[in-house]
Amino acid sequence: MTPAPALPPRSPAKPRPGDRVAVLSPSAGLPGLFPQPYELGLRRLREEFGLRVVEYPTTRKTGATPEERAADIHEAFADPDIKAVLATIGGDDQITVLPHLDGALLRANPKPFFGHSDNTNLLLFLRDLGIVGYHGGSVMVEFGRPGAMHPMTEESLRKALFTSGEYELTAAGTSGDVNGPWDDPRTFDAEPELVPAAGWTWHQPDRVVEGISWGGNLEILSWLLMAGRVARDADAHAGDVLFLETSEEMPSAQEVYRILRCMGERGLLRQFPALLMGRAKSWSFENRLGAEERERFRGEQREAVLRVLRAYAPDIMAVFDVDLGHTDPQLVIPVGGRIRVDGPARRVFVTY
Repeated sequence: MTPAPALPPRSPAKPRPGDRVAVLSPSAGLPGLFPQPYELGLRRLREEFGLRVVEYPTTRKTGATPEERAADIHEAFADPDIKAVLATIGGDDQITVLPHLDGALLRANPKPFFGHSDNTNLLLFLRDLGIVGYHGGSVMVEFGRPGAMHPMTEESLRKALFTSGEYELTAAGTSGDVNGPWDDPRTFDAEPELVPAAGWTWHQPDRVVEGISWGGNLEILSWLLMAGRVARDADAHAGDVLFLETSEEMPSAQEVYRILRCMGERGLLRQFPALLMGRAKSWSFENRLGAEERERFRGEQREAVLRVLRAYAPDIMAVFDVDLGHTDPQLVIPVGGRIRVDGPARRVFVTY
């Protein structure tokens, strides 16, 4: 299936406190397996954000078919009383849902959609329909964070959910990517441990770039490219601002290099005048790196990205270790919205 040319993205109307919002599982139905972070996220949506939550048949269902999940997406978008749609969490098979989506229905009923990781699939699908979405804000992760929501995450989410206009991203002084097990109630007794963060690293910050955002999770983008779900005409992204991040599966620096090298060979990387690269997730239950190992892992990934950029996009400006994607705190990035990267001033602005 060759993608149709993307439509110019527009931001859907935002919800207000008291409105109804849909909570869906377009990827994995993990609320059924791990109810505690899910219920915590729902409670915060209701009590702290003042939203009325509507669930759907597959929201808590494990093993739901792609057709069933697509039906829930259609129902949520078509309902005029639903003012936004939020994903519970990511997964690894949302790409199988895309062929079952009715683009005309979604385009006729635009809604703000929030999610990241595997939700890169739906976010870019909506972007091609001309609907701005929001990379961030999973119910089980950001809203269901143990102890309390991170203040930076909460502020970014409130701005993206309820307001429109320009918002400045700022670097976190501390960050974390070590998590407690969701099946242990003690995990939720305290906030996750954070450690000092070095801030952002700038590459060639010699100009100001402003453009429409495109990107998401790097592993998911590689699958979309393999499946032919990304526009074959690389020039379609000329002048866009690229943003990327990697997941808890922790692809090696070599794998990151290879994925980006293929994007370079496709002629894609040179289309972007600027790149925001998220702080690499450097710990998982399967790969429990120590503090020094985590720092080395992130540094190796950064160098791999730079090596590709020097070869395929030598003029690009890049910002590394931005607090987006699989990191805590998490800043929301619009998908199809405007991003302004001010290199000389070392500032980044997004338009919600």
